[in-house]
Amino acid sequence: MKEKIKTIFLALSVTLFAVSLICYPKPSFEASINGLNMWWKVVFPSLLPFFIVSELLIHFGVVNLIGALLEPLMRPLFKVPGVGGFVWAMGMASGYPAGAKLTARLRQEKQISAIEAERLVSFTNSSNPLFIFGAVSVGFFHNPQIGVVLALSHYIGNICVGLLMRFHGKADNPSTHYDYKRKVSIRKAFHILHQTRLKNKQAIGKMLGDAVRSSIQTLLMIGGFIILFSVLNKLLYMIHITEKAAYIFQYILNVFALPKELSIPLISGLFEITLGSQMASQTDDVELLQKTIITSFILAFSGFSVQAQVASILAETDIRFQPFFIARIFHGIFAAIFTYVFWKPFYENLSPSQEHSTIIPVFLTHHSPEWLSYYWQFLVEYGPLITLLSLAFYVLLLLLEWRKETA
Repeated sequence: MKEKIKTIFLALSVTLFAVSLICYPKPSFEASINGLNMWWKVVFPSLLPFFIVSELLIHFGVVNLIGALLEPLMRPLFKVPGVGGFVWAMGMASGYPAGAKLTARLRQEKQISAIEAERLVSFTNSSNPLFIFGAVSVGFFHNPQIGVVLALSHYIGNICVGLLMRFHGKADNPSTHYDYKRKVSIRKAFHILHQTRLKNKQAIGKMLGDAVRSSIQTLLMIGGFIILFSVLNKLLYMIHITEKAAYIFQYILNVFALPKELSIPLISGLFEITLGSQMASQTDDVELLQKTIITSFILAFSGFSVQAQVASILAETDIRFQPFFIARIFHGIFAAIFTYVFWKPFYENLSPSQEHSTIIPVFLTHHSPEWLSYYWQFLVEYGPLITLLSLAFYVLLLLLEWRKETA
């Protein structure tokens, strides 16, 4: 009976989505273009180098080297192997869903157990600094100082999630047994690096081609999810489902002394973080702190769009999605609380007079990280060109592989 209800629900949902597309073709097209612009201007060119480099680092054994060195830190704190430190760093630097991709890759390599992978993926998926400072704080709020509060809340909240999730699956046998009295051996770490490289006998050209192909395939999937959820979010608004759900969320916001005007931005952010963050920043008659708290929750929850990307990546392994989803709820709560705690010391006490805080021009270099501003402008200007050249190279690789198979 339960499966029949699930089948009927899924069938009705897809049918409603198809009918809505037919009834609202223009808004759907505009939402699709917005999602596509975000993907090919920012997401693709910013994530591609990280994905390719991470694949090569795994092939050459550098990840194993880092794992041996970070084992004394990662194992006691988060109950994951030292290689989790590499995933954590790359996830913070490149943003979601890099942490999920690398965790799934390590699981496929059998370097971590299934439970360790579920712990690891729960706190290694986060927004990157470029998006927090460049897009949200400067692009949406026009206030670079907010980026400091959002970033601190986001990353410290993620650490709290990692510490909480270390208690997940206590009965699981770890992938490696670690002796806490053992000292870190740099010689042994480099020996592991050398042995890993020797095991992989692929030519460098073949290795590079596989890394590029795998990375672009993942990014194409990510692009599809971004466009899909941009359209879905718009259609929910057009058929007034968002408006009706907002009434329920108003009562939830009232419990936390937040204004009802933030209910629609919150619902939009639950589906897609970019749109939700933008709507929260543009909400009128709401205090800046309250806007920032909602934005912080949206960034931490990641939105169903990012979660669908992660679910798609994890589906290729035996890593369950449910622990990741629960972790996102905790991350949203932690991030919102830390935003409230950090507001006075890191925003009010460090900002110029409040009278002038709303007129700081976008990308004012002495108020915001200069390299982030330049990098964001570079992506917006040259991102589409990088995306097109990469896709052309991807097609060339596929043609060469096809010729080799048919020859």
